[in-house]
Amino acid sequence: MPSWESSYTGGFTLCLDGLLLRANTKRAVIAWESWFAKNPYAEWYLNSIRIKGSPSHAHHVETYGESYSYDDFVPLFKEAIERWDANKWAELFQRVGARYVVLTTKHHDGFLLWPSEHPNPKKEGYFTKRDLVGELADAVRARGMRMGLYYSGGLDWTFDERAIRDVVDLLDTMPQGADYVQYVNQHWRELINRYEPAVVWNDIGYPAAANLNELFADYYNRIPDGVVNDRFMQIDLATSSGGKLLRSRVVRALVSHMLRWALSHLDVLPASGHCDFRTPEYSSFRSIAKQKWEATRGIGYSFGYNRNEGPESFISVSDLVRSFVDIVSKNGNLLLNVGPMADGTIPDLQRERLLGLGQWLDVNGEAIFGTRPWLRAEGGTTDDTPVRFTQKGDTVYAILLDRLRHGRVSIDLPREEGDVTVHLLGHERPLHWQQDGKNLTVTLPESLPESPAYALRIAPGVED
Repeated sequence: MPSWESSYTGGFTLCLDGLLLRANTKRAVIAWESWFAKNPYAEWYLNSIRIKGSPSHAHHVETYGESYSYDDFVPLFKEAIERWDANKWAELFQRVGARYVVLTTKHHDGFLLWPSEHPNPKKEGYFTKRDLVGELADAVRARGMRMGLYYSGGLDWTFDERAIRDVVDLLDTMPQGADYVQYVNQHWRELINRYEPAVVWNDIGYPAAANLNELFADYYNRIPDGVVNDRFMQIDLATSSGGKLLRSRVVRALVSHMLRWALSHLDVLPASGHCDFRTPEYSSFRSIAKQKWEATRGIGYSFGYNRNEGPESFISVSDLVRSFVDIVSKNGNLLLNVGPMADGTIPDLQRERLLGLGQWLDVNGEAIFGTRPWLRAEGGTTDDTPVRFTQKGDTVYAILLDRLRHGRVSIDLPREEGDVTVHLLGHERPLHWQQDGKNLTVTLPESLPESPAYALRIAPGVED
């Protein structure tokens, strides 16, 4: 949600909150199975109810009955979505300060949010007759924002109905048949040619037999300044020579263990093939990354709307602002997911977080939009307040990630010779400062508004 110029991400990562590596490979497999059975992602509901004994399966049977299928939700959704207003979404996103919007056009359940000329061959009518993609694209662009499109190229549970219980299942259930290769290629080309997305955001991978170089060339020829994410990895376990080997529980456990180690120790998994930006999920980089990246996360623990999420599940406005600043200081963007209800309603708790971020940006956006990382991302004050740095031209921004409580603040910021002017964003008059060795000491205004973070502009020259 920061500026197009600010920052960008990659690699498929999972939210492994609280899971730790273990030397015992059997335990590693059990941990994965526990995660998928208790997956907090509501958009994985179809897979979760396929795992008998999972909380979602028990809830589904108790609430809807054993015979109620996932497909029975389709007519209810089609009816509800008629009340959706694309302009209200676009107005909210503009108010928050978003520079681009990415819409899910098809997730792993295979349901399409646009009237495609290439409907799902496995399920009749498995799409919206209303062009949700086109309506939102028009509304977003009318307000000066760019439009990107997400598409699940690696998973489609209408082509492979096996339940995913661990990470090897996830890789093994990627459809690889010629019919699926043609299907996803037709969809991406249709989305590109019809809606001209500024961002192509694929997920989970892509069939191994597809010609990605040709797809990317067609995209860049159509949208020269477009960008492609890093989740187009082409992995075929189902038909490769290693496929049979991965049926072994021991080998599966070893693969699971190695992936858990990588997810615990790497900022993001290595990219395979071409990409313009990286995409860690519920994660971040520890230092400034040379390549653009984009941190992606939900406001809560789920991307889709989860009615069980309450206030305790959502990131606070303060933590959201501070996380956002940290990401931008390290050359990243934040793709903050909104999980609406079926009729397009964005729940109040999610709106509150969005608007809180927007209010902070109204005052401090200058330190975010159009900036680049400085010489280093992180610093601190003498009283241990974390600081993040950005820059724009010769101007440096020091963003203090806490409520300021003192009349003076000293930042670890060695300065070259020459005069500078220091401003607190949102405060008109320049501030008094002095250099105390390696610390820049700034006298703050007598009264400060409540804020999750405060941005100081340090610009060369003396203000008249």
